[in-house]
Amino acid sequence: MENSIWIATLAAAVTAGTPILYAALGEILAERAGVLNLGVEGMMLVGAVTGFIVAFLTKNPWFGFFMALLASGAVASVFAFLTISLRANQVVTGLALTIFGTGLSGFLGKAYIGIPLPVTFKTFVIPGLSQIPILGTIFFKHDPLIYLTYILTPFLWYYFYHTRPGLNLRAIGENPAAADAMGVNVFALRYFYVILGGMLAGAGGAYLSLVYAPTWLENMTAGRGWIAVALVIFAVWDPFKALLGSYLFGGVDTLAYSLQAATAVTIPSFFLKMLPYILTIIVLIISTRRTVIQRIGAPGALGIPYNREER
Repeated sequence: MENSIWIATLAAAVTAGTPILYAALGEILAERAGVLNLGVEGMMLVGAVTGFIVAFLTKNPWFGFFMALLASGAVASVFAFLTISLRANQVVTGLALTIFGTGLSGFLGKAYIGIPLPVTFKTFVIPGLSQIPILGTIFFKHDPLIYLTYILTPFLWYYFYHTRPGLNLRAIGENPAAADAMGVNVFALRYFYVILGGMLAGAGGAYLSLVYAPTWLENMTAGRGWIAVALVIFAVWDPFKALLGSYLFGGVDTLAYSLQAATAVTIPSFFLKMLPYILTIIVLIISTRRTVIQRIGAPGALGIPYNREER
């Protein structure tokens, strides 16, 4: 009985960590390009409300998911214009975008609060792999959006470290002036990766409203965008470490509830909800020390607007 509880907990950790993983992968793309995007939370909320409304009206969750990508990509394009073309402060712009996304999502979703989604993504059991003891239950009895992360994560890792476009991406984040001198279009690539990263953040938000809790509630991301930003540092800008970190945060989110089910100990619900954020604060305190940043190798031009005239 206890083994089944722990296996179910690990499977739930994968589900709970998936929206964080999508957002973290998007943030890795933006930061690898040298742009610090603190608007992830707002983009997730825009993706969540758009995905829910479109899926509710069309009865098609896939259409809702793709529209969520487009909506969050549109918000990310505004952020890209302000920070790349106008060279606005990335921290201030990102915070403003989070406030804007929170307000916009609340306004758009006001009429849909608490309404259950009539259609959602169904669990798809992968033949063969799902029969593997323990691992089959944990990883291969989920919905298609989780399986998509199994493909996306190794693809991004390979793209970063084994392709010419990936080399260009890392170059514009480390030394954009040198990349520009070599003929790499720094501005176009930064636009591309910031918008793509915003779309992935929207995918994380859409996962919340379409699968994880198929309904719409204001601020339903509940700080997961900030967890994703912290996780990028924790994962040292690496997709595989982001995957493991996302499942760790998802596990912290679900573990305490499983402890209550497995033991007679009663833990206050408020304390349980605090655990992922306590872990986030600890990670930020440890990983944002200057010596740690230098050791883990943050992109050299992260957060610094590029001005060609100052080369």
